[in-house]
Amino acid sequence: MSSELRGERAAFLDVEKSLTGRRWAARLNDERAALAIAQRHGVPDAIARLLAARDVPIDEVPDFLEPTLRKLLPDPSHLKDMDAAIARLSAAVQANEKIVVFGDYDVDGATSSALLLRFFRAVGGNIGVYIPDRRKEGYGPNSPALLKIKEEGAQVVVTVDCGVTAYEPLKEAKKAGLDMIVIDHHQAEIVLPEAVAVVDPNRLDDDSPHKQLAAVGVAFLLAVGVNRALRLANWYGPSRPEPDLRQWLDLVALGTVADVVPLTGLNRALVRQGLQVMQKRGNVGLAALADIAKLREAPGAYHLGFMLGPRVNAGGRVGQADLGARLLSSEDPHEVGVLALRLDEFNAERRAIEREVLDQAIARIEGTYGPDRAGMPSTLIVESDGWHVGVIGIVASRLVERYGRPAFVIGMDGEIGKGSGRSVRGVDLGAAVLAARQSGLLVNGGGHAMAAGLTVARSALPELVKFLDGRIAPQLGAAPALRELGIDAALAPAAATQELIEMIERVGPFGAGNAQPRFVLPSVRVSYAQTVGEGHVRCTLVGQQRGRVEAIAFRAGQSALGPALLDPARPILHVAGALRIESYNGRTSVRLQIDDAASAGGSVLS
Repeated sequence: MSSELRGERAAFLDVEKSLTGRRWAARLNDERAALAIAQRHGVPDAIARLLAARDVPIDEVPDFLEPTLRKLLPDPSHLKDMDAAIARLSAAVQANEKIVVFGDYDVDGATSSALLLRFFRAVGGNIGVYIPDRRKEGYGPNSPALLKIKEEGAQVVVTVDCGVTAYEPLKEAKKAGLDMIVIDHHQAEIVLPEAVAVVDPNRLDDDSPHKQLAAVGVAFLLAVGVNRALRLANWYGPSRPEPDLRQWLDLVALGTVADVVPLTGLNRALVRQGLQVMQKRGNVGLAALADIAKLREAPGAYHLGFMLGPRVNAGGRVGQADLGARLLSSEDPHEVGVLALRLDEFNAERRAIEREVLDQAIARIEGTYGPDRAGMPSTLIVESDGWHVGVIGIVASRLVERYGRPAFVIGMDGEIGKGSGRSVRGVDLGAAVLAARQSGLLVNGGGHAMAAGLTVARSALPELVKFLDGRIAPQLGAAPALRELGIDAALAPAAATQELIEMIERVGPFGAGNAQPRFVLPSVRVSYAQTVGEGHVRCTLVGQQRGRVEAIAFRAGQSALGPALLDPARPILHVAGALRIESYNGRTSVRLQIDDAASAGGSVLS
């Protein structure tokens, strides 16, 4: 069961129920561990507390603070079937055979596709790409597309971020004479599809310690392996220099963060190095996207997850599926400018559709279970005719945030629905969906621990609800879930400085598996507040010693948080959030991104 749901830790500042209905809990349970880290490694107390709260072993602190690929990058050959994939692709490059990358339409798929496109171009390969249309073709390889690819002259197809359960399409492709290579990271079944190689750290017979890699991480290992094979074959020379694969780590970072895989171990090193590459703006597509998103400071995991990732995703969700891969693989400054603008426009359209579907889903859920949520199952499944399948995954994420339990959102089209689910830590959603598929309740389905997709017949929905509830309820625990908000420390507004944030960044990058540090500003008053954008609240918080900090609360209008911040009576609040450095017109300042608040007395404001 998720540590964000347990309620086992002492309530921070005695907040048992905040304005968003959460209990605040201290992330650091052992002050002695923090003290030991500070003493042995000479790090500031703030850093020691963050490391101890994240269970970093005292002997691993130096490598954690300075993660390097030299130490952490594994030999690609440790993955099952990787050597077969490397051999076939290196041979294809040397024989000038046509290779096509078949990618998924999300960020992980787009970055994986762009990475392999850039790599094979650099080594002189004959390379193309195919991204299926989400609405017309659905997820993953399909027989008509693969047969068309074969007719157009391809000899080898590499699927990325898909393919591990595409049994019939890969069988048809093999029959047609295509050599298929699967590069995936989703949960696999016992039986694997027919292919030259199925490379997936989550194969049941693979004992790789790197099961949390995103598909783009697996694709990067493939590039490392093929590059090594070509070097050994004396493929490189004065007229064909060996590429430096590190130049594409910006793509690996974007795909890894956007796919919400844990930022620990190898993933953390890939993202840390990738952010440094991204700062150099060598990828003209990423640079154009950053400019149109008004990213004015050095990129961090937050910017990848909330500014760049959603725009890349927008093409596959509500626009043209291949826009993201084209943007990230192009070298044409004019083309990327046009593509970035289109993706930004599609992202605005996506947000509008998302708001409409989310409002309808919340109304459906709360109309069924009431405001006290009595009888709410362990897994929420909500469906409707006409819901745009391009936004259902995002809406599922919003429902998880609101209700603290796994959620599926299903868009029905006639008698068949396509759904997307998101999970909470401690609940393996991909395994649950595979089990439902194996039980005959799904037309198709798969995924990984935190996210999954499915196709289901309308008539099977009641049984699916029962099945998933029975499987997931034990993982959540018998008692009703208590949502928690992890807190690292209390901080006076005057202590929220750029110097502190720069120290904190040494523990990053932050994301799934390495939580963004969250601080509470205790007993502060809102001196100024206004609504901005789509229900966000921008405000100034003033402490008892007159220190102040600028702050913003996104989507605050969806809970009691917004009205409390805007209350003209200016109540005294404990305010929790993450510290960030904001840049504008060449000036930098500290901003608190508010996650929650509670009355200074620890009770809920009325």
